[in-house]
Amino acid sequence: MSTVTSIVFIVDDDVSVRESLELLIQNEGWQAETFASAQEFLDHPRAALPSCLILDVSLPGLNGLELQQRVAAERTDMPIIFITGHGDIPMTVRAMKAGAIEFLTKPFSDEALLNAIRQALQRSRLALSHEADIRELRNCYTLLTPRERQVMALVVSGLLNKQIGGELGISEITVKAHRGQVMQKMKADSLASLVKMAAKLRSARPPDSGTTPTA
Repeated sequence: MSTVTSIVFIVDDDVSVRESLELLIQNEGWQAETFASAQEFLDHPRAALPSCLILDVSLPGLNGLELQQRVAAERTDMPIIFITGHGDIPMTVRAMKAGAIEFLTKPFSDEALLNAIRQALQRSRLALSHEADIRELRNCYTLLTPRERQVMALVVSGLLNKQIGGELGISEITVKAHRGQVMQKMKADSLASLVKMAAKLRSARPPDSGTTPTA
């Protein structure tokens, strides 16, 4: 049995469209999951694999553009490809400004859709990889003591050990000891890599106010 590596979600209230897209996607070796409404999709558990969403604009209940807002807030690793039978310029502009990969008007070619899916899945892989990196950095950062966090913040700001000691009221030898622990716990092999780690942690949205280093 083959291992699933990517999932393409399809939300369209037309069963014939869902079935034809499902067949096309499966023929390319991807897993397809189909839904007749936005709510059905939202009720489905989040995928832990690279994925994208093929989304019809006109849907019963929550429409495609409204669902896009939800996905953008809750599932940032899932790019969206819009399909519609009656798109217009304002609708297209709104969807693309909100981050859609593509906006295809029916009928569209199989290759146009497949190219969009490939691009979307690659973007999803990169997003998931970035999330994993941030998660690992946060896990390492939680291992630091409050004093080690203070030392890390001053180290990445460019201060020398002597200056850090003066800021914190501790000896230079103690600073060196804390700095060594920071490097070990953060798995940093150089000052440059530690600076990059701190920048990543600052730029990522923190899960709470106590887990992100200050500059």
